[in-house]
Amino acid sequence: MRDIVVFTGSAHPALARQICDELGIEVSPSETSRFSNDCLQAQLLANCRQRDVYIVQPLVPPTQEHLMELLLMIDAAKGASAAQITAVIPHFAYARSDKKDASRISLGGRLVADMLVASGADRILTMTLHSPQVHGFFSVPVDHLTALGVLADHYRRRDLSDSIVVSPDLGNAKTATQFARLLGLPVAAGSKQRLADDKVVIDAIVGDVAGKRAIVLDDEIATGGSIVQLMAKLAEEGCHEASVACTHGLFTGNAVARLSEHPMITEVVTTDTVPAPGDWHSLVVRSVSQLFAEAIRRIHEGESVSSLFDGVDPTHAPPQPSLFERAQLATSRVR
Repeated sequence: MRDIVVFTGSAHPALARQICDELGIEVSPSETSRFSNDCLQAQLLANCRQRDVYIVQPLVPPTQEHLMELLLMIDAAKGASAAQITAVIPHFAYARSDKKDASRISLGGRLVADMLVASGADRILTMTLHSPQVHGFFSVPVDHLTALGVLADHYRRRDLSDSIVVSPDLGNAKTATQFARLLGLPVAAGSKQRLADDKVVIDAIVGDVAGKRAIVLDDEIATGGSIVQLMAKLAEEGCHEASVACTHGLFTGNAVARLSEHPMITEVVTTDTVPAPGDWHSLVVRSVSQLFAEAIRRIHEGESVSSLFDGVDPTHAPPQPSLFERAQLATSRVR
């Protein structure tokens, strides 16, 4: 069987090392240099010929630099006669650019997918895409993992009486419903309208949150604007305490101060798909390195990865009615 070779870009070497520790191998050396004209050059310093090559690089700020570094490393592996090249992208930032919601606007998600394939990637391994349809932008196989099981494990150890899972928007309601089923909890969601990248309005809550403790679930937190808006609306509806959980904790701008100092937020839980801010010591970080390592092992050995997709063990809780089912039921009652 071909050997596994794992390289890491400069975006998150700590995660790559943890993945390799789970696999029982070392991170292979590489070098990225910058020419005087500001162009990058990547060199892989380990033999790739007829090996399965995995390159770990989440697309985090500076996103464009890390994307270009990833493309160059894939190209280097292709030129070195790698048998198969898998781009391990724990956070695919361009998944937010997935639709034409304005005139003459670019589709960054599809463009970056084409660039990755053109550079030589044979497979993509990623986690919690902002929009599931981005999966279809790729013309190569995509293994789309989720951190729901990892995040649910954090909450199973505590008393969840009077708790409710809350999604910041209806677009994330399906994922929130799945998370609620894991914990055996009801689910609610905010009705959100995005006015700009860092400005949102939440004008209603679908579901009864009065007197309950909220577990707010989001796929990604950048500036924290949506969460702060949601807190205000939850307080209006009679909910005065919340734990916030997300897969990708980018925490850009003043997000750390916004969330860590908010009187309603008791804790913030995230994963290590992206580097955690160094100045937020109370942040709870759950590792997904074991999940990625197991996916890499199964890909390498030709085994099924589908059992890792859901991150859900249905035996933990009976199915709960989804928000859409409840909305339809309420509509039928009105009629």
